Amino acid sequence: MKLSIFRTACLSILLVLGTLGIQAQRYTYESVPGDPMQSRIYTLSNGLKIYLSVNKEKPRIQTFIAVRTGSRNDPAETTGLAHYLEHIMFKGTTHFGSSNVEAERPYLDSIERRFEEYRRVTNPAIRKKLYHQIDSISQLAARYNIPNEYDKMMHAIGSEGTNAYTSNDVTCYTEDIPANELESWTKVQADRFLNMVIRGFHTELEAVYEEYNIGLTSDSRKLFTALMAKLFPTHPYGTQTTIGLGEHLKNPSIVNIKNYFKKYYVPNNIAICMAGDLDPDKTVALIEKYFGGWKPSPHIDVPQYAAMPAITTPVDTTVVGQEAETLWIGWRAEPGNSLQADTLEVINQMLCNGRAGLFDLNLEQKMKLLSVNDGFEAMHDYSLFIVMGSPKQGQSLDEVRTLLLGEIDKLKRGEFSDDLLPSVINNYKRTFYKQLDKNRFRANKFVNAFINNVDWKQSVGMIDRISRFTKNDIVSFANRFFGNNYVCVNKVQGNDTTIKKVEKPIITPIPTNNDKSSAFLNEIVNSKPEEIQPQFIDFKRDLTQGITKHGLPILYKQNKENDLFSLRLDLPLGTESDPMINYAADYLNYLGTAKMTNEQIKQEFYKMACDYSISQGAEKAYITLSGLNENLPKALTLLNDLLENAKLDREAYSKMVELIIKSRNNQKTNQNANFSALFNYGRYGLYNSVLNHPSAEKLKNLDPQSLLTMLKNLKNYKATVLYYGPSTLAEIDKLISKTIKTPKKFAEPLPAKHYTMQPTPKNEILIAPYDAKNIYMVQFHNENTKWTPERAPLIALFNEYFSGGMNTIVFQEMRESRGLAYSAGANYTSPWRLSDYESFYTMIITQNDKMMDCVREFNKLLNNVPERPANFELAKKSLTKSLASERITKFQILSAYLNAQRLGLDRTLSEIIYKGIPALQLQDVVNFGKSNMANKTFKYIILGDEKELDMKGLEKIAPIHRLTTEEIFGY
Repeated sequence: MKLSIFRTACLSILLVLGTLGIQAQRYTYESVPGDPMQSRIYTLSNGLKIYLSVNKEKPRIQTFIAVRTGSRNDPAETTGLAHYLEHIMFKGTTHFGSSNVEAERPYLDSIERRFEEYRRVTNPAIRKKLYHQIDSISQLAARYNIPNEYDKMMHAIGSEGTNAYTSNDVTCYTEDIPANELESWTKVQADRFLNMVIRGFHTELEAVYEEYNIGLTSDSRKLFTALMAKLFPTHPYGTQTTIGLGEHLKNPSIVNIKNYFKKYYVPNNIAICMAGDLDPDKTVALIEKYFGGWKPSPHIDVPQYAAMPAITTPVDTTVVGQEAETLWIGWRAEPGNSLQADTLEVINQMLCNGRAGLFDLNLEQKMKLLSVNDGFEAMHDYSLFIVMGSPKQGQSLDEVRTLLLGEIDKLKRGEFSDDLLPSVINNYKRTFYKQLDKNRFRANKFVNAFINNVDWKQSVGMIDRISRFTKNDIVSFANRFFGNNYVCVNKVQGNDTTIKKVEKPIITPIPTNNDKSSAFLNEIVNSKPEEIQPQFIDFKRDLTQGITKHGLPILYKQNKENDLFSLRLDLPLGTESDPMINYAADYLNYLGTAKMTNEQIKQEFYKMACDYSISQGAEKAYITLSGLNENLPKALTLLNDLLENAKLDREAYSKMVELIIKSRNNQKTNQNANFSALFNYGRYGLYNSVLNHPSAEKLKNLDPQSLLTMLKNLKNYKATVLYYGPSTLAEIDKLISKTIKTPKKFAEPLPAKHYTMQPTPKNEILIAPYDAKNIYMVQFHNENTKWTPERAPLIALFNEYFSGGMNTIVFQEMRESRGLAYSAGANYTSPWRLSDYESFYTMIITQNDKMMDCVREFNKLLNNVPERPANFELAKKSLTKSLASERITKFQILSAYLNAQRLGLDRTLSEIIYKGIPALQLQDVVNFGKSNMANKTFKYIILGDEKELDMKGLEKIAPIHRLTTEEIFGY
């Protein structure tokens, strides 16, 4: 039984001391002894669940509103409905989003009826005529529509992360708000869920089309869809996807959406999940005040499905796509509230934890595959366990399957170290307690428990339960669970002839009506809660600077909360000096020493619940060690011994080079990787972080001993030590000085050639090929403008006003008004170091046939930044509130100091921006746009398929420079 405790929450304030008081309502909440989140779970009289966890680290609250419905409950004839409703929930209510709800209503009703007629017509000519009518009436309705009022209100209260997501079982709405804005947030959300109005329907449908078309070339989406279809052949998990069928997206039903909303968006099917700086009693009182009158549904009729027959023989299927070959194997598991989930979470880590799992040691460390992974997904009706593998060069997918299943057979036979299970449990605990710092982690735990009907006592007890697991328990379970009851999806390379994008209908842009506002919006904007006072870092007070016994600078901050530590050595050896340290670090991952094998080293670090990594940025190399502080001395000694005494293995090096070459070839098939490479090429030219790498030939001919010598010599450079943990500064100085033997004279840093952004003195077009139904396009401008701290507030406020979120100019004009893209943004960038320059770019992902429309509309915005006083005031308020509630803590304080140093500052940039904002006016932002963006020359950087683009239109802008895939990657 859960423990119930009565608490008092005041719903009214006594007006006069000594007068007749109002009896406070008493709220019952559930709690669980020993819960590290100290969670409280309330249930209002209408069935609304409230999950709360207090975390005072910063004055912000993570909020999730979780609806227990997703694509599982979509009507079969209108799949994708739950996801589309999620989009519509941002469009407003009977109180906001419209200047005249009554005048608007007849047009919305007409649109609704016409969509019902439209979806039942198949004749193309008649459909075109009907859609034209819908478009025309939408223009009449749009006279009253005020787009983005929801986003304006969230902007006004300083919310961050305004978003939502839909999955099989859940639709969830997210905000991260300042703690003092809880009442405004609650008031807006209650109105949103009680009084939703479907408006702006056909332009938002364009955004959903874009999202659908973007996913068409995603091989991971194809893999997941195919796996689910075979694992759940008679259940919505497998018969319909969250995004829905293309045919259904082209034939939406407002009637079905309304019915769905009435059916599932009811208080007894929803949970408000919150974590952060909150008072539970006051929070529940506010939620009761605004949500308490919401009527519950007497019966939520959720579709039920017959149990599926067990899979008794392996099921194979194949998908085709242009990305690299890979393979997924999946098993169907019990519902997410089953205790089976405990064991599968542990097995997930026993197979693959990145260090000492069976897959890690036996497949990745021995380079039998290019890559391997696994995952467990708990869902409401069933759960899912997946293992994934990618082949080496010349390796078949059948061989990959044999290797993956072979390791699972070892698990079933108990052929794993006796240390593995306790190590997994210790590391699970460490990760769990570290993540408790994050409000989002806490709130997400609540969402998962609510959606999957997991009793909170069961959730809290998981660590205790898995701590009692034995090796025999795992072996016995594995033999019951893993058999020939799996589905295998083979992803092969090829031309997918089944891809059919949703064609865009012709729509007329709707007005943004930025001169209008609802009374509800004005009330939220003009509310004046008690202000949160900023707390900026004082580098003289909040960290300690010192010099170790052997002359290493050290930045120190004590952890007084727990036994976790982070130790980092910053070395002056970035990729601008020598990119080979990254390759030396990769090689070290496969090596042992004379005393210990590579496998033993990995297992030892994992047993200690400690991790290490070696990486490079542009200017520096980083050696990072983290974990349980009680094991820091042993872990540092082990890492130092590995760096000093790694044993040469030429065969391992040759295998590693083969994997690098294969990985590079795989990257060339990935759309995001192609765009990243092209974007770097466009901004920096031939010398950039992507192209600055050794050739395959150089790697093949390299003596691997030189890499070990490089690692051994790292100690010869003067490192800056950063430590956050419970040890004293004296203890860390003693440990570092004792363990790392430094030279009497430190080596001089290697000369560095900086990655330098190229100026854009004239219009130019760079295009690289990728066969997809959409393009990635950037307009980049750089005239080598030097940055100064005095410009920081204006740059920050300009970005917040012009392109900082869904309330900004770019989003309103490019998506809300014109439906040109699912993703559109812009950014005026400040340098991260004083030697670099400011620059500006736009970015859009859009359908191929919308490219020139996007160019024209973006250039209009850039040449004439709209003057919208209300938007400006909201941007100013939002940025101020975000900075006031920002808290830099723990190890971040040490990093913040170094970031400030690189910019020549003695305080954080946040403090400079916050103190500079009050003096800025709208005209300053507009003038900034005129000076830095209007009528400028651009480098147009485009990734796409020329055959489907308006190349003649591009030629009118500037000469076209065609790049090959090999040129942008350098291999």
